Amino acid sequence: MKGMHIAGRGYVVLAFLLWAASAVPQVPANDPHKIDVVVIDAGHGGKDPGNLGTGRFKTTEKHVALSVAKRLGKYINESYPEVKVIYTREDDRFIELRERTEIANRNKADVFISIHCNANESKDPHGCETYVMGLHKTEANMKVAQKENAAILLEDGHELKYGGFDPKNPESLIALSLRQNAFLDHSLLLSSLIQKQFKERVGRTDRGVKQGPFLVICYTTMPAVLIELGFLTNATEEDFLQSEKGQDYMASAIYRAFKEYKGMMDGTSSQVVSTETARRDCTTVATKPTAKDSGVRFKVQVATSSKRIELQPRNFKGLEGVEEHRGAGLYRYTVGDEPTLDKARELQRHCRDKGFDGAFITAFKDGARIDLEEALKLARAQD
Repeated sequence: MKGMHIAGRGYVVLAFLLWAASAVPQVPANDPHKIDVVVIDAGHGGKDPGNLGTGRFKTTEKHVALSVAKRLGKYINESYPEVKVIYTREDDRFIELRERTEIANRNKADVFISIHCNANESKDPHGCETYVMGLHKTEANMKVAQKENAAILLEDGHELKYGGFDPKNPESLIALSLRQNAFLDHSLLLSSLIQKQFKERVGRTDRGVKQGPFLVICYTTMPAVLIELGFLTNATEEDFLQSEKGQDYMASAIYRAFKEYKGMMDGTSSQVVSTETARRDCTTVATKPTAKDSGVRFKVQVATSSKRIELQPRNFKGLEGVEEHRGAGLYRYTVGDEPTLDKARELQRHCRDKGFDGAFITAFKDGARIDLEEALKLARAQD
């Protein structure tokens, strides 16, 4: 997609955004501090094999994903019999992407975990990464999203089901990526825990927490993550992921991350985990809200924690003017107060240069946080 240009078809993007907003089922949210229902989604299945890896194995991505998903569910059931574990599929069958999301929404899940394996034209890339829904940051992120979203092309009448969404069209991906939701903070928190376990407990290469426009986690009404266990196109990593030992290790790592996350949400854990895995026991007082006018303002969120982090530049890699926001049992830390999305993206790049790879844009109006999609509509109306 190098050299790609997005021409003036704003009405297409706006139409898709309006459709997408109306398509989300309004399911009452469960208590965010109590994890009772978990939906585990094994990617692909049936006529959709996922990626084929190096071609040395008869089993493909869909088989590896299912094996890890069922092992993860078993670990959760054994340790937390009171937690209801629901699978989007328990065998080799094709499940449409929207149906996977609707299974989670119908059951009022507290967490949605989608499991996949990565692929690349080169044999060299390797390592694990976990995605949350949001603005795509790089060409590589968009390519991963295109690959996973392409499953809808196997669905009958997909043009009507997804409001004309085309996984090959960059405009559709950009429109979809604007659907940041109220559960992004919790999704980032769980993702950070998963990546930490992959790196520290299993010794896998950590490719980080990323954001991308994925259909399967776009419409969930709960925290949702999409895990890429590794690259089946890398022979060494494929050997590991195709083995029972490797699959069990990866499932165990996800389970341990889930255990930490549940402990934090249930209030039984005091661990501090931010988007940058900063761990500090800190005490401070909350900052006073900055006076705002009636317009929309964009900020960049650099960290999320279950405990307060002292508002000192040394705790945020030298960033000045960090603000604290509290809600849903978490502390969120942002910088900036930008009038336009373009200015916020400049600030986001600065934060990433400082080492905050998971930094993302949030929006506020009259001092209260609002959905990014709503903020963009309000900003356009004020132009």
